[in-house]
Amino acid sequence: MNPARYRIELQGVLQGVGFRPFVYRLAQQLGLRGSVRNTGSGVIVEVEGPAESLQTFLARLEAERPPASVILARRIVELPAIGDEEFRIEPSQQEADKLAGLLPDLATCTDCLRELFDPSNRRYLYPFINCTQCGPRYTIIRAIPYDRPNTTMHEFRMCEDCSR
Repeated sequence: MNPARYRIELQGVLQGVGFRPFVYRLAQQLGLRGSVRNTGSGVIVEVEGPAESLQTFLARLEAERPPASVILARRIVELPAIGDEEFRIEPSQQEADKLAGLLPDLATCTDCLRELFDPSNRRYLYPFINCTQCGPRYTIIRAIPYDRPNTTMHEFRMCEDCSR
């Protein structure tokens, strides 16, 4: 079976909500190859594999997206397959003239609250606790795309577990 390849350009509230890791996991589950990256205007996914798997990917991309994410616009372009051997999260692409959707700060979720007050958890009483579903967004962003180096958190080194 000949593989197909799509370039999916998404706009909306997609940064700082765990969208790239979600896309990565979904592609891995479906055995697809390609990449995902933030841009100044949203997220670009290039994905390659059997046509049936790509259709499943597109349906699940919309249906199972992270709860805090919002897809406002989607453009899909079919491209020639290039034979990617893996799926990867690529470095963000800077675009000075674009602005991706920004989320307001989000209230601390129940999972983070549980970790915050659990003495056996490594995040016990950690004052900056947050995850892809909660925590500061708007108040810490310095530039788009929403990546740690573009936030006020860039000066705080991540632990080994978190940096994976």
